[in-house]
Amino acid sequence: MDTTIMKFVSTDALHFFSDNKVLLSLVMGLGLSACCGFRVFVPLLAASIATKMGILHLGDGFQWMGSTAALICFGAATIFEIGGYYIPFVDNILDTITTPASVIAGTLLTASAIIPDLDPMLKWGLGIIVGGGSAGIIQAGTALTRATSTATTAGVANPIVATVEHILAIVGSIFSIVIPFIIAGIVCVVIVIMLFFVIRYFKKHIPKAEVVPVQKK
Repeated sequence: MDTTIMKFVSTDALHFFSDNKVLLSLVMGLGLSACCGFRVFVPLLAASIATKMGILHLGDGFQWMGSTAALICFGAATIFEIGGYYIPFVDNILDTITTPASVIAGTLLTASAIIPDLDPMLKWGLGIIVGGGSAGIIQAGTALTRATSTATTAGVANPIVATVEHILAIVGSIFSIVIPFIIAGIVCVVIVIMLFFVIRYFKKHIPKAEVVPVQKK
């Protein structure tokens, strides 16, 4: 009896997830966008390869992401981005540049490339909130981690931090396409942790305004 119920629930859940394209698009977009917070071009390259292989289906007007030219461009940009993080102080400059770029890439992946058959306003709204928001939070957390590493170890530990970020970006991008719901759950936990540390950091480092009492004449 219990086995029959479990099979029914499992089958019903699989049908729900496979039929609900919006939900599937959102979780895939969330995973890939979060990976943009680690490296901007790795998720774009993964999406381009998946599209070329027919695994990922892009929305109208964004089939260019699966073209050979886009694949070459994303591949070259990925190599330069990964290599740049191993050059002292250049990694900190890259963090400044890639912070807005990661938000744009996250928004693009979630809104245009992945979510199909939605009203454009809703599509881009979800792209900005889900994609851009998750990428921005992750990027802020990685930038603070690198800044702390630079301040405490004079940049000696930065290559280790960069290597960990490379691995998370590559593995996360692949698994976001293969097992999107599991990765989306992990990403939500990581975003909450990153957000906690980012808020805590700014609370400590932003000076509080002192209230000067007004003397009566």
